[in-house]
Amino acid sequence: MFPILLLMFITVPIIEIALFIQVGGVLGLWPTVALILLTAIVGASLVRSQGLQTLISVQQRLQQGELPAQQIVEGVMLAVAGVLLLTPGFMTDAMGMAFLLPWPRAWLAKQLMSRVKVAGFQSGFQQQGPFGHDPFGERADGQPRDKSANGSTFEGEYERKKDETDRLN
Repeated sequence: MFPILLLMFITVPIIEIALFIQVGGVLGLWPTVALILLTAIVGASLVRSQGLQTLISVQQRLQQGELPAQQIVEGVMLAVAGVLLLTPGFMTDAMGMAFLLPWPRAWLAKQLMSRVKVAGFQSGFQQQGPFGHDPFGERADGQPRDKSANGSTFEGEYERKKDETDRLN
């Protein structure tokens, strides 16, 4: 992973500088600077609007009782798009725009989700002792405890009493 990051930190600035020189040679200095500022401003506003749409989609999916995994991945991709668009350079702007457009972003999110394995979780609690066994699974005489008594529901009654001495001074 480190060699890839090192290569990216070396090659991306070199490519960006070469593009600055090429575009600056064709357009001139100030139009090139204006183009860079324009892409940053337009990109930031697009990231904001797309991010709000994604947030609304996440909320709708949660209200329907569904897991909005793809929308969450797309939200992260929008954050990456924002960083790329705010970074000065034409190559990073092109990559940011690719993450910003709905079709490529949805396709890339599906590709990422198909390659990433998410470990699920189990509801409830499992108690284990220091040696990996259930300390409450055996009675004191070593016999297995009745599993129905080791459930997760406890029944009981309580009564709330008002006591003036419980108050803090």
